[in-house]
Amino acid sequence: MSTTTLPHVLVISFPGQGHVIPLLEFSQCLAKHGCRVTFVNPDYTHKRVLESLEGKNYIDEKIHLVSIKDGLEPPENGKANVKFMEKMLEVLPGKLEELIEDISKREGERIDCVIASGATGWAIEVAQKMKIRRRAVVWSAAAASLAFALSVSKLIDDGIIDENGTPVKKQLIQSGPNMPAMKSEDIFWARVGDLPTQKIFFDLTVKNIKSLKGADFLFCNSTYDLEPAAFAMVPELLPIGPLLASNRLGEPGGYFWPEDSNCLKWLDQQPPNSVIYVAFGSLAVVDKIQFQELALGLELCNRPFLWVVRPDLINDKIDAYPEGFQERVATRGQMVGWAPQQKVLSHPSIACFLSHCGWNSTMEGVSNGIPFLCWPCFGDQFLNESYICDIWKVGLNFKRNESGIITRDEIKNKVYQVLGDENFKARSLGLEENALSSVREGGSSNKTFQNFLECIKA
Repeated sequence: MSTTTLPHVLVISFPGQGHVIPLLEFSQCLAKHGCRVTFVNPDYTHKRVLESLEGKNYIDEKIHLVSIKDGLEPPENGKANVKFMEKMLEVLPGKLEELIEDISKREGERIDCVIASGATGWAIEVAQKMKIRRRAVVWSAAAASLAFALSVSKLIDDGIIDENGTPVKKQLIQSGPNMPAMKSEDIFWARVGDLPTQKIFFDLTVKNIKSLKGADFLFCNSTYDLEPAAFAMVPELLPIGPLLASNRLGEPGGYFWPEDSNCLKWLDQQPPNSVIYVAFGSLAVVDKIQFQELALGLELCNRPFLWVVRPDLINDKIDAYPEGFQERVATRGQMVGWAPQQKVLSHPSIACFLSHCGWNSTMEGVSNGIPFLCWPCFGDQFLNESYICDIWKVGLNFKRNESGIITRDEIKNKVYQVLGDENFKARSLGLEENALSSVREGGSSNKTFQNFLECIKA
């Protein structure tokens, strides 16, 4: 490669916010260190990212955000989302080939490396087919989730799941010693609809994992210190996290909703270590009864709280809040449509994080020394909950009643417990130091990144 030519990296993300955010963060790190990046999203995701960035200049000028005109309907939760994944696999590989061919036709526009998110293994197959020189995967979930996905054959052989991915019986599943555990009924593909839908999701997961084997580099948004047992189980997996904007002294990007930054001014007015931050990520949905119990639980805590209530968080949007709730909590409660989460969690007023336990949120909370209250909903979130509560011991989970509801009293009691025990905060601060040391000079994630840079620039 000519010394005057910057290496050109094409990055393609799965169309979910939990994938776009770390992939865009990784892209900004590459751009900061002398790479040109073409960041590819399906059309619907591309539009949402652009809308959230409107009026801001967060993205490095060496990053070119482009879309694939896929013609697909926007993805939805549950069953419709699995159908979307099937259609995506039919359409996007051919569209990506066309895009790479179009780039290659321009003088001096050769793609030197393709980087795909961990759920986009088909892009690695396309890169192999088109003889792209380097191929890398960024696994945006926990290393433990990849170790679990790689152990599917063993789970079948051991009689834990059948060939359709259905748990044979209710039991606790653990990939190995010192690994997080989850109930068999909470297995990744078990909460996405009926059995046929679960089978589709299971098959897609197995196919995707096979596709990842065509990558030269397999990175994970995690660290050796956070997941030693998981990295030992998958020795080819290399730490690259935590992928946070603050680690490069920049601004985060890739959100699907415009942020309400006014909440930061509100946080400035709250006492240190006082605020309960509540956020369920970009996909989780709760019904009206559970929504109201959560609201009343936050009210009972008698503490300031910042609650992210997405426009599509609740199934029934009509009069969702309990009667008089907003008036009663007006002096200490803030409800926003979307928050700049990395900035919120680094704010000194935050006391704890009531979270759905998505891996991005988990890494962001851990990297700021924040104790957790765990409310997992689907996918790998139950595995992450086990890390938080059982292995790292930096949070507590909620127990549901006989109707499957987390009650207002359960919420109040767990908030009191996690904030009343200083050990949770002490362990959280220790975990923060372990996480952030990896991205400093000489840290394991920093070494991984520098080695990768040298390789693609060679």
